[in-house]
Amino acid sequence: MRRAVCIGTGGYLPDRIVTNGELAARIDTSDAWIVERTGIRERHIAADDQATSDLAVAAARAALAMAGMAATQIDLVIVATATPDQTFPACATVVQHKLGMTGGAAFDVGAVCSGFLYALTVADAMLVSGAAETALVIGAETFSRLLDWEDRGTCVLFGDGAGAVVLRVENGTGTTADRGILAHRLHSDGRHNRLLYVDGGPGSTGTVGKLRMKGPEVFRHAVTNLANVMTETLERGGLSIDDVDWVVPHQANLRILEGTARKLGLAPERVIVTVDRHANTSAASVPLALDTAVRDGRIKVNDLLLLEAMGGGFTWGAALLRW
Repeated sequence: MRRAVCIGTGGYLPDRIVTNGELAARIDTSDAWIVERTGIRERHIAADDQATSDLAVAAARAALAMAGMAATQIDLVIVATATPDQTFPACATVVQHKLGMTGGAAFDVGAVCSGFLYALTVADAMLVSGAAETALVIGAETFSRLLDWEDRGTCVLFGDGAGAVVLRVENGTGTTADRGILAHRLHSDGRHNRLLYVDGGPGSTGTVGKLRMKGPEVFRHAVTNLANVMTETLERGGLSIDDVDWVVPHQANLRILEGTARKLGLAPERVIVTVDRHANTSAASVPLALDTAVRDGRIKVNDLLLLEAMGGGFTWGAALLRW
């Protein structure tokens, strides 16, 4: 059985760090207020001359280096982003060009904070079907350019960054002992559009717009939806939460991470948490957390990982994979 196995991870955060204290000097908030409600201590902001594709390329190069592969060996590039360099062409084609690639296929996936899970699922389907043998899946965002810096309810929550993985087809036995992606589930519900959205777009206002969010409602949906989709994914894979070594969640808010863990009866020490260091980086959050835990040695070969995310739309999903 063909399996899509992750053989490399990479991450990139812009040099500029904005602390809670710096924000507190500009808007009505405080470090204590932000940490207590979100767990966030700092976020990274892209330089004026950095585009989303630049962040994506840096993360991609780190992932390729870990995988021991050249970019020209990749058949497929998928970039999950809500902040592409241009309305079109796809950010993925810009990344493809900057990596020196002229072959294969490249396209974007738009599912906001769930984007990486959506992109990973698409890549898995293409690799397992034989449409490709190798894939570079990237989550990259410059969310700072969508923020209203006078809105303390949103501007403290987000940052910029990119994370990437390299996938390669390997032959498995068709059992849960196989390395690679074992199961996934995706959902969306457009009824909740106005709970988390951007108030602009090329097909409506002709402007980029600013991010708007009703935080308490998003929190309530997030904990329930994430716990449910994680349970569904485990059931589809024929495994239980007790089999999972690490949960690698979307890094939106520490309270959401803790609430979801409690709902599943999951010990907090089995959850990878990086939100304090880079805030919510939307589609980049899951691969950034994954890369951190791989590089610091927590995630080891044959560990069972459960990835999850929820974002505007609403969209949400989870993926189960053996490292």
